[in-house]
Amino acid sequence: MADADENDNGLACGRRIRLTDGSNSTGEIVDDYGDLAGTEVVIDAFRTAKSRRWAVALDDGRTVFVDDDALELTS
Repeated sequence: MADADENDNGLACGRRIRLTDGSNSTGEIVDDYGDLAGTEVVIDAFRTAKSRRWAVALDDGRTVFVDDDALELTS
């Protein structure tokens, strides 16, 4: 049975990942937005965006927000 903080793909906070966008960027999942993923987020009076499932701290210092299909586990 999967850990409560882990999804069916084995993705969970603290897991090491690689982005699947071809950038070969690696990092660690730092937050799980679970049920909030896919909801509309207001950025300012002119812009909105779809929220993403995972917050990832990349090894290069950036933080990105992505869904399951943008990640693969690394060892």
